[in-house]
Amino acid sequence: MAAYIHPDAEVDGKALVGEGTSVWALSHIREHASVGRNCNIGRGVYIGPGTTLGDDCKVQNHALVYEPAQVEDGVFIGPAVVFTNDTHPRAITPDGRHKRAEDWTPVGVTVRHGASIGARAVCVAPVTIGSWATVAAGAVVTRDVPDHALVAGVPARRIGWVGRAGVPLEDQGEGRFRCPDTGEGYTERDGALHRDDS
Repeated sequence: MAAYIHPDAEVDGKALVGEGTSVWALSHIREHASVGRNCNIGRGVYIGPGTTLGDDCKVQNHALVYEPAQVEDGVFIGPAVVFTNDTHPRAITPDGRHKRAEDWTPVGVTVRHGASIGARAVCVAPVTIGSWATVAAGAVVTRDVPDHALVAGVPARRIGWVGRAGVPLEDQGEGRFRCPDTGEGYTERDGALHRDDS
């Protein structure tokens, strides 16, 4: 199935948009960006040049995904999420001229398979959000998030673990956890969570 591009969306001719993907009104996908198959790009989304989104991603209204972000398959990016790309932002240089592309080096946010970023969260590059992790709405992520971690707050800190269903895991004691939705078991070792059958 061909991609659907809303007439009021702007998709650069050098961008790639996969089959089955929908790009809704007022979204802007820049040159050399790559959006995978079966994605849903909501209203007013910005995807920067050279940014990569995998298959089956959902990017909600007004999210700003600045280059050079790398987003793997099955990622949820909530409404008004911001991925930054400049560690020392300035509009002008010390000598007063307008800052140009050659005056700074963009750094990106990486989001691993199946992770979710809640509404209005800000991810301050360079950071990596681990597989199946969940960033709570309104959080400000300033350091890497482990696989399956649930993080919240400003700055974001781990407050629990989540399974592949996105539901907080139940603590079974002695480093064992269980998903109340799927029944999957997990074990925590050395600050990392591992699915028991993986």
